[in-house]
Amino acid sequence: MEPKLSARQDHLLSALRNAETELSGQDLHAQLRNSDTPMGLATVYRHLRQLQQWGLVRCRHLPSGEALFAPTERDDHHLTCVDCGSTQRLAHCPVHALELPPQEMGGFLPLFHTLEFFGLCPDCQRRQGRA
Repeated sequence: MEPKLSARQDHLLSALRNAETELSGQDLHAQLRNSDTPMGLATVYRHLRQLQQWGLVRCRHLPSGEALFAPTERDDHHLTCVDCGSTQRLAHCPVHALELPPQEMGGFLPLFHTLEFFGLCPDCQRRQGRA
């Protein structure tokens, strides 16, 4: 059951759902600044955190420290280069059907999962002499 969202939270979640890719909080702030529901950067991040706590939004951190957000119904996972930061989306989720045994969950209610692989892209491997 989806929690009752405020108009601003609903607008923010709609913006993420309509985006073709993940967005940073600053990207969302810039996009919403020119809308009929503008909000400050701190408000954007506060609402993103609430949406994440409700299991509606996931956050992925790049090696640069930048956080990218997407709706959890978009089950995207990535390969990320630790050198240049380039990202490649995986074609499918290799753990989608994985079930956690209830006795190992200690009462936790799973909301979503993320899966991230880190390594070196082909260009960085060549540049470093590893290819």
